[in-house]
Amino acid sequence: MELYGTLGTSCQRRETLYAMFQAGMTGARLNLSHTTLQACILLLEQEFWPAARQAGVRASLIVDLQGPELRVGRLAEPVPLQEGKSAVLGVDGVPIPQSVLEAARPGDQISLDDSALLLTVRETAPNRLTCRVERGGLLKSRKSLALLGREVAAPTLTAEDRANLDLAGRLGVTHVLQPFVRGREDVETLRAALRERGLEGVRIMAKVEHPAGLEHLDEIIEAADVVCIARGDLGNHIPLWELPSLQKRIAARCRAAGRAFFVVTQLLWSMEQRAVPTRAEVCDIYNAVLDGSCALMLTGETAVGRYPVQAMEYLAKTARCALRDLKEMERNGSR
Repeated sequence: MELYGTLGTSCQRRETLYAMFQAGMTGARLNLSHTTLQACILLLEQEFWPAARQAGVRASLIVDLQGPELRVGRLAEPVPLQEGKSAVLGVDGVPIPQSVLEAARPGDQISLDDSALLLTVRETAPNRLTCRVERGGLLKSRKSLALLGREVAAPTLTAEDRANLDLAGRLGVTHVLQPFVRGREDVETLRAALRERGLEGVRIMAKVEHPAGLEHLDEIIEAADVVCIARGDLGNHIPLWELPSLQKRIAARCRAAGRAFFVVTQLLWSMEQRAVPTRAEVCDIYNAVLDGSCALMLTGETAVGRYPVQAMEYLAKTARCALRDLKEMERNGSR
């Protein structure tokens, strides 16, 4: 069982990373929607890899590319969005991709930050959208964006992705987490880019988090090395109460095909602020292991949370308990 954390401000010191490895972490994710490999050279060379060596762990380093994922731009400071009020996206407002400005129509809904915030488009112009805030809150830089019900044109790999891949070999990248995979072609495009850089040994983790990915799930399972059930954006595109069923169905299709898969997003979300997780969260982790997940990954819990080491401890202990019980079930033929 692989256990991944996400690198960020809460775990950028060698001492913290060492403690996370001691707790059970086997590797870490670097979210390149918020930074670049160039900017993380010192973090990796002076903190992450020394911590792994000190802990005696042959660690994995996963880079999570930008790809076709949509995000708001960088903000000078967080923007409060008040329910029932207007919000402007684009010029003189929150910066968003031009492709969204071109695709949006009055009446469309836009979810932000994994649906924590929700807007309805009221008026469109070539360089801005005027929206009504349906579900408000504080919007921070580079949070996820989804134009619900519409396809938005985007390249498989951005120029930034290719620049990051240029440094991947030097910095010890072992896996690439590919966002918003829409079909086999996206995976093959990334594999060709890796091959061009002599990185044939780097494994591709294809995120299933988009309606097109669900439609072409079987070919993605066949093309990728590992499938990632990315529940954040999946939960934007379907009613949230249907997400558990969808997760189970994707897991079953991966098992039937003999393809490794794992689960991400909000496994221990409450631990961004609390030292102890909810009962529901540990049950979620336990059941993911019983469903056959080959790995588990924490995101904001370790990147920006207050308790990164404790979060990894709870993840590891719950996963070990589930693995113990799974072996017992298999011995008894009760699974």
